[in-house]
Amino acid sequence: MKILREWIKSSKLIVELAKNDFGMRFAGSFFGVLWAFVQPIVIVLLYVFVFQVAFHAGPADGGYPYVLWLIAGLCPWLFFTEAVTSATGCFVEYNYLVKKVVFPISILPLVKTISASFVHVFFVVFSFLIYLLMGKVPGISFVQIIYYCICLLLLVIGLSFLTSSIVPFFKDLQSIVPIIMNIGMWMTPILWNIDAIGNQYLRMALSLNPMFYIVNGYRESFMNGHWIWEHPVLTLAFWVELLLIYALGISTFYKSKPHFADVL
Repeated sequence: MKILREWIKSSKLIVELAKNDFGMRFAGSFFGVLWAFVQPIVIVLLYVFVFQVAFHAGPADGGYPYVLWLIAGLCPWLFFTEAVTSATGCFVEYNYLVKKVVFPISILPLVKTISASFVHVFFVVFSFLIYLLMGKVPGISFVQIIYYCICLLLLVIGLSFLTSSIVPFFKDLQSIVPIIMNIGMWMTPILWNIDAIGNQYLRMALSLNPMFYIVNGYRESFMNGHWIWEHPVLTLAFWVELLLIYALGISTFYKSKPHFADVL
């Protein structure tokens, strides 16, 4: 609640810092922030070429082309990877603010998350347009994308509090997180369908990955799938995991906070 009050009190500052952070990432480049929007498009085209053109991947669930199934899964994952990786080093990057006694440093993970969300909003719109161009118009179930976006934002912020609070004392974590993200992409059913796994226990274990819940939710939002309340077990598991992540992340932050100025 203390952190939430700090966020509300500093809402204008958070927005300004997020916009500044987004712009500074591409300062000095000729095309500027355009690169932020080009990158996810190039990644999608690359995966489409490899899996649909080279490996001739067939239709996915409900007869949807593989490219549409893939885009819906990559949409949340690209944001998740970018936001967590970026927010992990927020206290080190903004060490000059962390050392200020009066500055509410709890807003920094949120600043990084919002900064990354600008591209995510674009990618959601871009994905929607691709569905329209391919004649697969998302139905009314698309409205639940708002719920899954909120779940994704909360998950990123919770994990960011944990990783960013450790980095000032163990800077190698900044190099470890991208490796974990690469492993996580292959452990999460983004490029492959979880129904292809015959072992029900392994399938159940993989489905407990909080990102599986979100990726699957994005797909069902775009592809006229099931509604949120049709997955009560997965929904409950996700929110329990999210609460545990926040409990661990916030407690780590408050235990580490008094020592940040000494190690940065």
